[in-house]
Amino acid sequence: MPGVTHHRTGLGWLVLAGVTWGTSGTLGVLLRGESGLSLLPAGGYRILVGGLLILAFVLLTRRLRMPRTTSAWRRVAGLGLASGLYQITFFSSIGYIGIAVTALVTIGSTPIMVLAIETLTGRVKLTGRLALALAAALVGLVLLAGSPPAGLPVRDALIGATLSLVAGASFAAISLLGANPDPDFDDATGTGLAFVGGGIVVLAVAALFGPIGFTVTPLAILWVVLLGLVPSAVAYLSYLRGLRTQSGTIGSLVALLEPVTATTLAALVFAEWLTPLAALGAALLLAAVVLTTLGSGTSVPRDTMEPELHP
Repeated sequence: MPGVTHHRTGLGWLVLAGVTWGTSGTLGVLLRGESGLSLLPAGGYRILVGGLLILAFVLLTRRLRMPRTTSAWRRVAGLGLASGLYQITFFSSIGYIGIAVTALVTIGSTPIMVLAIETLTGRVKLTGRLALALAAALVGLVLLAGSPPAGLPVRDALIGATLSLVAGASFAAISLLGANPDPDFDDATGTGLAFVGGGIVVLAVAALFGPIGFTVTPLAILWVVLLGLVPSAVAYLSYLRGLRTQSGTIGSLVALLEPVTATTLAALVFAEWLTPLAALGAALLLAAVVLTTLGSGTSVPRDTMEPELHP
């Protein structure tokens, strides 16, 4: 059945997105160790290089489809703003409350925001299975992230939490945009343009707070390219493609594979093994993803199929 095939294929693209997103932390650490590049400019280079790689691909394969309507250009601007704002707020939050709590608040708040909006608009029906998946995800994130840094000042905690919530809202915006496609917006061309614009903005902001240059070595260039290719170009295009047949709520919950992949890679590459509680948290996240995919029929069916994507 074509509808079932598209449905399952969409879930597969979302799973690929979650897994490839999880490589960003390892690649970022490797890049910092090789070049001395700090986190915020690394986020800027990540989406800038990703955007350039996507545009190079569509040019070489003659699949460039520039937006022609105002609504499509607005989508490019919206995606660029959301992706750039995510990099700025997420990495800035880490400086206040640490990466564990930042990830917890950001990744935990996103599906709640998306679910609230899609429930109100009738895009998704809240079922017991979906509620259970959300609860398992939140508990799993708390266990996986661990406790906040000791002696964290209240002011830093408030600033960091606010920045993390803005990052979560930025990713929620990307999910909602992807779940409501524009026929004139080609995912590859549009995402490439958005990432280039967003990356330039992030680097401009980063330049206000410190140097954005880094020590250029063959290995540093390799890590920059991989950071732009895997957790940016491949991950976001897979995510947008998966959202063609899935709701933003399903997409944001399947994206929970990101911290699971990240912690697995940290253990394999840097020998940062999980504690028993963190391992339980990772298992709960996997359970949330399974519950989400099993109950993904809660999306409101679309009356018409969107035009075939140009990969």
